[in-house]
Amino acid sequence: MKKIAFKTLGCRLNQFETDSLASRFSSSGYQVVDFEDAADVVVVNTCTVTNQSDSKSRQVISQAAKKHQDAMLVVTGCMVNNHREQLEQQQPNVTWFVDNEHKSSIFELIDGHYKGEVVHPDSYDAALFDYEPARETFHTRSWIKIQDGCDNFCTFCIIPRVRGRAISRKPQEVYDNIRRVVDFGYKEIVLTGVNIGRYNAEGLNFEDLVAGILELPGDFRLRIGSIEPDGFGDKLFDLFDHPKLTPHMHLCLQSGSDKILLAMRRMYSVAGFRQIVEKVRTRYPLFNFTTDIIVGFPGETQQDFDDTLRLVKDLNLGHVHTFKYSVRKNTRAERMSDHVSEKEKTHRSEQLRQVADAEKRCFRKSLIGKRQRVLIEKIEDGMAQGYGELYVPVKFPAHQAQPNTFADVQLISLEDGDDPVIIGL
Repeated sequence: MKKIAFKTLGCRLNQFETDSLASRFSSSGYQVVDFEDAADVVVVNTCTVTNQSDSKSRQVISQAAKKHQDAMLVVTGCMVNNHREQLEQQQPNVTWFVDNEHKSSIFELIDGHYKGEVVHPDSYDAALFDYEPARETFHTRSWIKIQDGCDNFCTFCIIPRVRGRAISRKPQEVYDNIRRVVDFGYKEIVLTGVNIGRYNAEGLNFEDLVAGILELPGDFRLRIGSIEPDGFGDKLFDLFDHPKLTPHMHLCLQSGSDKILLAMRRMYSVAGFRQIVEKVRTRYPLFNFTTDIIVGFPGETQQDFDDTLRLVKDLNLGHVHTFKYSVRKNTRAERMSDHVSEKEKTHRSEQLRQVADAEKRCFRKSLIGKRQRVLIEKIEDGMAQGYGELYVPVKFPAHQAQPNTFADVQLISLEDGDDPVIIGL
């Protein structure tokens, strides 16, 4: 039995693709082991969205080459699409570099090698959705890829270059994937892609697809992953009445300044973002909005940054992922003037984190006395831990609780710290 290890960096889309690959290997007789353990094959699924992502990916590749010197090393993901020639020069011990278009063929590539076939990644057809439903994954939730690529071309982003133009998965394939993983026992489905709000296939848009998923049989709940504000329509607003659709959404903001949003080439305004949040909260007061914000974009003044801080406070966001702007080659933002110094970006990001942490704590404190249906992920020291439908972390006395089951929990108190867990009974 050959042993294979995986290391995944970056987005949920990468997580879905790794889960599917790992499950395919496992069902075919390979033993999936931890990245730190001895392995015959190691697959590193990289990220390149920021300079920090590049640095982390290079570090992991080097670690894998050093730790697993006798293993077959496969490097895949967005960094291969973005820096393939450079990686090939810097990492001579890598057996294969596989781009995103051929990532789904990694099983055939490795298994064929062990069967004596002489193969190359590019000899397989490009296939962005040729991933089998994952029976065994590294997560309690099941990620479902519905879309890939993006046509927005934000001025700071290289994703259209490394993931390509927007393309959507056939709806029947999505439905079949979900039916299979629900049959496998998964209780929470998370939709993922590069720009899922732009889903469009066989006459169905994103809202139509979600409506179809909600009508599938089975004891599961549906969570929408990261979505752009321009992908949020009126029909989606009404769908949150459905008991299977969780009242949480990661709605990408990036800046609280219209001037900066325009410079980023984002497809919405601050007023439009605020309108979505306020409209949803009017109907669902406890709805949890989380978001991403880029700090220090070229031309961002102190006033622009103050506008962002004020918006975060006004909207009582449940969590903010804070990123310092990172120059990416071959983007329009790279050529912009008035770049913010690293020192100032660091200062602003710390300010934003402090404000965001305070708002997160305020939001979670508002849930005390409420009930949440928690999907249990693990049990440690007699405490069950998991996430409620609002995507807030909860722990409570385990008693007879088991992982990957739902428990209705009364929220009674909040732990200390910047990322406080809610205590329940």
